[in-house]
Amino acid sequence: MLGFVTITDTAGSADRLLAETARALAAQGLRLAGAIQKNIDRGPDQVCDMELRILGDDGPEIGITQDLGNCSEGCRLDTDALAQAVGRAEAALAQGVDLVIVNKFGKQESFGGGFRDFIAHALAQDVPVLLSVPTEQLDDFRAFAGDMAEEIVPSDLIPWCLARVQSPA
Repeated sequence: MLGFVTITDTAGSADRLLAETARALAAQGLRLAGAIQKNIDRGPDQVCDMELRILGDDGPEIGITQDLGNCSEGCRLDTDALAQAVGRAEAALAQGVDLVIVNKFGKQESFGGGFRDFIAHALAQDVPVLLSVPTEQLDDFRAFAGDMAEEIVPSDLIPWCLARVQSPA
């Protein structure tokens, strides 16, 4: 019950696809937990800012990037903000949900952090999980997921989710 999609064509397209999927599933009455990423354009020659919207939580979006200056080449991820996002997603999961959606299994998850434990916790509760996996993290994701992971083509995301939820709200 671990579905993933890998999109390689356009920056942010996996984020938009998962956001659209979450909206459609919520409109059908499914209770969701997890996080959806939104990239904020800061203008020409500027890197975007990233925010996470926590599914199943009415709180504000969480900015997960640090401003390191235009010439910086370091990692801009704010790991404290990411940990806050994971905590809020865990609280939503604890309320009982039909499905978990996580924006991606990225570098942090590959290293054992980020949403990795949250994903495992949801799966241990028999809650289906949908996420995206960048091609750079596919090997680490497969090592984490083993034979539980099922690759899904974008057009099948909603049917895949609906087929796996046990009792929608």
